[in-house]
Amino acid sequence: MSADTNIFHNLPEGSLKVLQLTDCHLYADTSRCLLGLNTQETLNLVSAMALEQLGTPDMILATGDLVHDASETGYQRFRKQFAGFDAPTFCLPGNHDIPEVMARLLNQDGISTIPSTQQGNWSLIFLDSTIPKEPGGHLDESQLELLEDELQKHPDKHTLVCMHHHPVPVDSAWMDSMALNNPEPLFELLAKHKQVKGILCGHIHQVFERNYHNLLLLGSPSTCIQFIAGQDKFGIANNPPGYRWLALLPDGEIRSGVELLQEMPEGVEFNSSGY
Repeated sequence: MSADTNIFHNLPEGSLKVLQLTDCHLYADTSRCLLGLNTQETLNLVSAMALEQLGTPDMILATGDLVHDASETGYQRFRKQFAGFDAPTFCLPGNHDIPEVMARLLNQDGISTIPSTQQGNWSLIFLDSTIPKEPGGHLDESQLELLEDELQKHPDKHTLVCMHHHPVPVDSAWMDSMALNNPEPLFELLAKHKQVKGILCGHIHQVFERNYHNLLLLGSPSTCIQFIAGQDKFGIANNPPGYRWLALLPDGEIRSGVELLQEMPEGVEFNSSGY
């Protein structure tokens, strides 16, 4: 267990221990691979490592691209696996998911697609940033209204906003072409609500941390393939699968870190030009 991760065992009373697992890209067929990696096997390895290093978290956040082929079989297996982690799991869709199928299959066994949860001093809001059949993201009026309503209902709660797509550039041209395409109304709204402490996303398959307009913006590694950071064209990084942990302290502080598997799984198609 690393020194950073050990902080989970020395937190102030009332802190929330959060595990983020994102961009699992599962398939109906457990033998299928994404760019040479068996995504079910890497999810198994990453989740086992996370639970060994962290213990049982207070909640798990699954921030999109959960099932690459959006199959019912894939979502059912995802639900069964996450139900065994003994922690409530909150799911939001990515561009490879179908939100309607997720809502139908994932709202049981401790797994949920609800738009928010309040625990302790914190409120977590889960937004759907997907555009049907498009890789990029957008927050439509219904999502912005949901966000404003949740912020108005819980002004006394420190707040973490979660979505799949990244709202600011990560300095990779090809990835930034698939970012949230309307970040302006999001940040205008958040500026009116000082209880918001940060934004957590998936989608980018890499570690990203930036302070922006008094908000902590966090992007995270995938449980399978990682992308090369800061590169204009698609490229696969020689970085193993991993996860992000977050400690949400009762005073509003966010502590966070990333853990990766010690070894890169074999078979990665490093010469691939995309998928």
